[in-house]
Amino acid sequence: MAQTKEISRRIKSVTSTKKITKAMEMVAAAKMRRAIEAVLKTRAYANLSWETVLRLAALEKSQDENTHPLLAPRREIKTAAVILITSNRGMCGGYNSAVVNKAEQSLKKHAGVKTNFILAGRKGASVYQHGHSVIAEFEKSDILNDVREINPIIKMAVDDYLSGKYDKIFVAYTDFVNPAKQIPRVKQLLPVELEKVEADLGSASVNIPADGDQAHKTKAVETLLEYTFEPSPREVLDTMIPRLLEIQLFQAFLEANASEHSARMTAMHQATEAASDMVSELTLFYNKARQAGITAEIAEISAGANALAE
Repeated sequence: MAQTKEISRRIKSVTSTKKITKAMEMVAAAKMRRAIEAVLKTRAYANLSWETVLRLAALEKSQDENTHPLLAPRREIKTAAVILITSNRGMCGGYNSAVVNKAEQSLKKHAGVKTNFILAGRKGASVYQHGHSVIAEFEKSDILNDVREINPIIKMAVDDYLSGKYDKIFVAYTDFVNPAKQIPRVKQLLPVELEKVEADLGSASVNIPADGDQAHKTKAVETLLEYTFEPSPREVLDTMIPRLLEIQLFQAFLEANASEHSARMTAMHQATEAASDMVSELTLFYNKARQAGITAEIAEISAGANALAE
């Protein structure tokens, strides 16, 4: 009886856990739908804005005027900063570890370059364990509603780049492909390099071969349109380039949020199924133990009856 009571307690405990994971799955699914809607609405605009940045960079390069500081040719790389976007909570499988590992791999390509992290999301604090320097930590909302929410981050990054504190600025985030697949990625924000045209945000979800995508982007950069600047090119670019970079970072946050909620929904769904399997297994053990106990009791009664008959 003691064994059946212990199994019964475990069944109740696992059933309670199953209810929690199911509730968390439903909450994550609701947030995921909102995040996916937001990321799909803004993805085309964000990618077009980045093409605009590349066109402006190409235009500046083709003219004899002084190049804008944010579009300047690459200088000697001594220091870099990585804006690392992670979640505030766990229970989302390997989502956080994947983007942190991707950032780690990216740093290996820049051996000898001093790198600092700018964290957005509490789980990014795991980089402390690897001995990296963190210069700032920002709060991250689960659902972003306004680009102004990330203004302090992009302002800090642009100001530090213009002041010469950093020679490169990256953003490490997770590209949303579909609810079952998310790809960690590191994208260079500054400086804007025409020689290294990167894929668009969220391009992993588009079924385009890598070479074709590269050719499309290169053609877009090479196609120089005629721009009229009022009041002057420098004043327009001083306002426009930071805003376009801001949109890129905002889209990275949206991609990361959609990926996070998708990963959490998947993880909680798997946990719920695992709890169901465990309850079924424990119920089988309970029935076997109960049957064994009943059989033992019947055997004892039969033995006692036989002893009295003799």
